[in-house]
Amino acid sequence: MEVGRRLTRDFFGEDVLDVAPALLGATITHAGVTIRLTEVEAYAGEKDPGSHAFRGPTPRTQVMFGRAGHLYVYFTYGMHWCANVVTGTEGEASAVLLRAGEVVDGHEVAAERRAGIAERDWARGPARLASTLGLDGTRTGLDACSPDGSAAFHAPPEHVPASRIRTGPRVGVAGDGGDAERYPWRFWLDGERSVSVYRPAKPRRRREPA
Repeated sequence: MEVGRRLTRDFFGEDVLDVAPALLGATITHAGVTIRLTEVEAYAGEKDPGSHAFRGPTPRTQVMFGRAGHLYVYFTYGMHWCANVVTGTEGEASAVLLRAGEVVDGHEVAAERRAGIAERDWARGPARLASTLGLDGTRTGLDACSPDGSAAFHAPPEHVPASRIRTGPRVGVAGDGGDAERYPWRFWLDGERSVSVYRPAKPRRRREPA
């Protein structure tokens, strides 16, 4: 498997809207599996109503306010883990959600973790991607830029042309953060089988008063 240079903290320290598309075609390696990223989403913290950090730091989101290059892994829908990488300046929360990708190394390990699932779907969606990489809540805060860390990102071995990158609204984000014109912050590589299907957020049903 051919990979480019390891991505450093300086790379992740840039604006989230620059880091997110630059991660397309890059790889992440953890726990014996390497995935080439084909789809990501940007979240800009307190400036972004779609972000977990919109209302400031909490025990769960504190890592997003820390140094760039750390992983933010959160639990969703009471059953799934999803993985992000922190970007930007320390103290100002932002992160890139790793939405989808293709397993390019560690296929036997991935097959065990995703038994009974078609290979195309091993990392097609953020929960599947995190599961395939063996990422759960115990890995939140993991430094992917540390030489001794168990996770690492590498640049694409070849330049990814801008003509291949598509943008659109983020998947499943409700309210103002789901505005397609203001927040077209999902980025993906055109023509990739592993890119997830776009689904808008479902409106929440109002509970009738007792």
